[in-house]
Amino acid sequence: MTDFADMLDGYRRFRNTGWTQQRERWDELAEGQSPGVMVIACSDSRVDPAQIFDTSPGQIFVVRNVAALVPPFETSPGHHGVSAALEFAVQVLKVGEIVVMGHGKCGGCKAALSQELKDAPPGEGGFIANWIDMLDEARDNVVARFGEDRGRDAHRAMEQEGVKVSLANLRTFPCVRAKERSGELKLIGSFFAIADGQLHLLDESTGEFRPAPLDMG
Repeated sequence: MTDFADMLDGYRRFRNTGWTQQRERWDELAEGQSPGVMVIACSDSRVDPAQIFDTSPGQIFVVRNVAALVPPFETSPGHHGVSAALEFAVQVLKVGEIVVMGHGKCGGCKAALSQELKDAPPGEGGFIANWIDMLDEARDNVVARFGEDRGRDAHRAMEQEGVKVSLANLRTFPCVRAKERSGELKLIGSFFAIADGQLHLLDESTGEFRPAPLDMG
């Protein structure tokens, strides 16, 4: 298990290698950022987008939260962290693509399917339950297909339905709709399978996820 002392060792390695060897790049980044892609991913420690996509600092603008969820556009009082990050990426950074990346073995999606945290008080699971209630309708679709089955296929269906929910909610934002319509912005659904390290991409015309090609052809 990693603790902060181990992380400091990593920082020292970074200073001696990554930062020093890419000093010119870091000097550029000190003046500002211009990532072309926003990635919305899960907070799960196993699915770091920078590692999965092998990106360098400054290439992707990342938001991570429980189950990689995007809430729908709303103007009610509150702290809208994902919405603020989305607004910044689209309106200020002017990213050209937004990738929603779900993943296998997602605890948030598992909780949404099992309803194990339903009615839990805040601080004891209630915050999570309130957040993942965005998946309630998707859960109904999964239960309609799998009934009481809570096996691997049902969980994966829930995880992939979560990606579709976030894509649909992204399109409730006027700025996203307008830019997608004009061709300035593209939305991409993806799913990373931890078990085999394979990325799947959503074909929105069919609703199916297919493995991303591994060759350049």
